[in-house]
Formats: sequence, structure tokens, C-alpha cells
Amino acid sequence: MNLLRPILALAVIAGAIAFSGKYAEHHENSDPFQQLYLHLMPARLVQQTDAAHGDEAHAEAAHGGGHGAAASLVALPLPAILAPAGRAVDHGYELYATNLQVFQLASVLLIFILLGGIPGYLRTGRGDWLTRLFCGFAMYIRDDMVVPVMGKATGNKYLPYFLSIFFFILFINLMGLVPGSATATASIFVTGALATITLGSMVLCGMIVQGPVAFWRTLVPEVPLLLWPLMFVVEVVGLVVKPFALMVRLFANMTGGHMVVLSFMGLIFYFGQSMGDAAGYAASPVAVGFAVFIMIIESFVALLQAYIFTQLSIIFVNGSIHPEH
Repeated sequence: MNLLRPILALAVIAGAIAFSGKYAEHHENSDPFQQLYLHLMPARLVQQTDAAHGDEAHAEAAHGGGHGAAASLVALPLPAILAPAGRAVDHGYELYATNLQVFQLASVLLIFILLGGIPGYLRTGRGDWLTRLFCGFAMYIRDDMVVPVMGKATGNKYLPYFLSIFFFILFINLMGLVPGSATATASIFVTGALATITLGSMVLCGMIVQGPVAFWRTLVPEVPLLLWPLMFVVEVVGLVVKPFALMVRLFANMTGGHMVVLSFMGLIFYFGQSMGDAAGYAASPVAVGFAVFIMIIESFVALLQAYIFTQLSIIFVNGSIHPEH
């Protein structure tokens, strides 16, 4: 049995968790119940100094009362006009990397590792069990998701994008279930970026296939001339609302599942604080049992949300290049 791919995949996941654990800034809150929910927040990647480990007084002295306790590990300077997108520092504003980017890069590496053998397997019929497994997923996406909606000729042109978006979301969602990791799709900014890519695909592909003028003209159905300006605004809003729904759905489902798990775990601290340590220990088996049950459900939700996002993206892009549909 070929164990190279499983070992490489596990190494990528373990490496991402280790790197994030070492360089991610730790959120601090005096309330242990609220501290749990801070795990859903992106954590800035910082350089390992004494200040990065919570010595705030030393950090303020070292930075002269600056804006951060530790310097960002990866940062790009930002102009003042883009200040809301970054973080204030002594020399201006910066756009910094977080632990979410670590797991996004890990997801990309997993795509190359786990799907890299599929072309050879389709040509020769030889491949390890992981290659056969993910080949089945890829064939399902092609034959049961893309081709029935877009047709074989058109679907094959757009298949690489839909395969990429499906496995990218799937791997991020599944890695988010591993202890010590972070779920990038539980950030509205990540799901917003994915939805923006789908919106760009809808507009650009529609304009390329139909023509720039024809795309915007066919956006509005046959209506009286007086109603055309109003309907144009309505259709443009509808064009934007479709990927907006993708963004909110993916974000809400991944965040909601994690919040339920953390809420069950938080019950241990709640009973411990309000009724004593004995009550906290007594509640632990029930709270952990429910949390594990939700985690099992979340493993299914991780796959389901990748499927829904991809399937709706297929429908939306197809509707843009074929307005009659």
C-alpha cells in the first residue's frame, strides 16, 4: 500500500497546526466562558518575543506605548485610505497575516497532494486508495453536478474552477474540526472572498460568452420601456444577492456549528463558576458527549456546505452564460 500521500497530507495538517500554535497571537479574556468563543476569531501571526506571550507591560515599554504587544510576522504597509482593512502601528497602518491564511495555504497544498494522482489514475488505472477515493469525488462533481447543468462541452471548460472551489472549501472545513486548528470559512471575509470570485465568474464569463453589451441587455427580460430602468436595478441587485447568499450561508453554518460545540464546552465553566467545581466536573461528561455528537454532525456539514456552495456556483455561472435559462 502506498502511504506517501496520506503521510504528506498528515504532515501538511500537523505542520499548519504547529505553525499556527507557535506564531498565532493568543486571545486573552478573564472570563473562561468568553475565552472559548475567542477561538472563532482570527489570530494575528506575531514574532515570538516575550511581549508575544502576554508580557504587556514589557511590550508597552519596548514600543513606547505603541499599538501592539508584538510585531506582526508577515505585514504589508497600507495607505491611510485603506486603514479599516488593516491595523494601526507606530509607522502608519499594516495589513497582517492571520492563522486563517495558514490553513488556506494548507488546503491548497492538500489539493495538489491528494488530487495530483488523479490524471495518471484515469490514464493507467493505477493509483493508491486515496487517489481512487478523490477520483470518485471528482467524477461525481463532473458527471452529476457540472455536466447536467452546463452540458458536457461547456462544463468541461469550467470544471477545473468548480473542482478547485469544492475541494478548497472541503479541506478547510474538515481541517477546522481538528483540535488546535482554525476554520477559515468561519470568517465572513474568507467566505466573502469566495463569493466575490463566483460573482466575478458570473459577470466576466457572461460578458465573454454573450458579449459585454449583450450580457447587460439580456439581464432584463422583455418589459415595457418605462419599466426597464427599474427592472435593470432590480436585476443588478439580484445578481449581487446570489453570491451574497453564498457568503452568508457558508459563514453562518460553519460559525454556528462551532459555536454550539463551544457552548456545550462552556457549560462546564458555567456550572463550575456558579455552583462550584463539583458541579463543573459533574457536567463534564454530558457537555463533552453533546460536543462530540455535534462534531460528528459537523463532519457531514463540512461536506454538505462544500457541495452547496459549488452547486449553486455552477447554477449561477451557467445562468450568466445562458440567459435563456
